[in-house]
Amino acid sequence: MGLDSFLYSVNASLPIFLTMAAGLGLRRLGLLDKHFADVADQFVFKVTLPLMLFEQIRAVDVYNSFDGGYLAFCAGVTLTSILVAWALARRFVPKRSVGAFVQACYRSSAAILGLAFIQNIYGSVGMAGLMVLGSVPLFNLFAVVVLTLEGPDAGGQPLKARLVSAAKGVATNPIILGILAGLAAALIRLPVPTALDRVLENFAGLTTPLALVAIGVTFDFKAALGTSKLALIASVVKLMVLPAVFLPLGAALGFREQMFMGLIVMLGSPCTPTSYVMAKTLGGDAPLAGSAVMLTTLASSASLTFWIFLWHSLGVL
Repeated sequence: MGLDSFLYSVNASLPIFLTMAAGLGLRRLGLLDKHFADVADQFVFKVTLPLMLFEQIRAVDVYNSFDGGYLAFCAGVTLTSILVAWALARRFVPKRSVGAFVQACYRSSAAILGLAFIQNIYGSVGMAGLMVLGSVPLFNLFAVVVLTLEGPDAGGQPLKARLVSAAKGVATNPIILGILAGLAAALIRLPVPTALDRVLENFAGLTTPLALVAIGVTFDFKAALGTSKLALIASVVKLMVLPAVFLPLGAALGFREQMFMGLIVMLGSPCTPTSYVMAKTLGGDAPLAGSAVMLTTLASSASLTFWIFLWHSLGVL
């Protein structure tokens, strides 16, 4: 399983980086430009990403695959990671970069990469699908809150005005609405006609490639170098620190196999490309977000393989 897991990690991460590199190459060839990237970002943020989350969460069998303790653990770990990263970032990170830095520290590709990773190894997702319900809504909810409260327009605003703005952003955020719709559909087991389901899957399937190409098209090496230290710190937190802190606790609580693999991808998978889309859309530090996506994507094949080898050798996987 170690070699297969290593090959899968490489095969999962390398195409992501190459797709971003392709966006950069297409920009230099003059085939794509910033206008395309702006339109693609909006399309992903408002249409394809909400549909992708709706489709993935709707497919979770919340009745037959429900484990309240596992769900609570995923949510608790996610919330703790966010709040600690936010508190530390407010003290040590420049104001304009706080939102993007916090996102880079905690926000995983749990929905985009995680479930596929688990299914590839075990043949089915099982109860690990609850990891999406426990983490992804909080990922997106706090991304809106942090980026809104720490954004460039927050300076000088009274707390009440910032809280109202954040609440409005959450209530109208397409990603949050997609998650809520997916939860409702899962709870009522909403039947979706085959033709409509395939249309939704087609739109959802555009999310990752469009987001990655847009990152490549707008990637600014000079700007990225200015935030490389922050991106490196966030990447270490994302790929190594969080798994080192919380995976032993998950093992001690008895989570095994698919459920434990769900924790590994929740905590240690690369920063999702949509964090860049949200940072850019909500006025955050987009170059930092893009740098973190590239760094975590490059390093995750090694870091994920390390965690899998370690916990397999300990008999947890």
